[in-house]
Amino acid sequence: MPLQRRVPKRGFNNPFRTLREVVNLGRLEMFPSGTEVTPELMRERGIIHGKNPTVKILADGSLKKTLTVKAHAFSTKAKEIIEAQGGRAELISND
Repeated sequence: MPLQRRVPKRGFNNPFRTLREVVNLGRLEMFPSGTEVTPELMRERGIIHGKNPTVKILADGSLKKTLTVKAHAFSTKAKEIIEAQGGRAELISND
């Protein structure tokens, strides 16, 4: 059998990829109205895990409270839902 068929195949792993913790809006319903939700607070409450520092908020679920959410990225629909409830969606720099 030729050597290229005997050697195990491995895929490509991009060393420059950006990994993000994904949080749905339904998970933010646990915070009281008027709270400033930061990645540190989410990690403290057990919403996000791991050592990944970047957080992205997605629009899955419903949000009925007024919150100030600070994250590294937002989906456009999540940002619209947060602002429609009277809250603010603030971007954090990735530094």
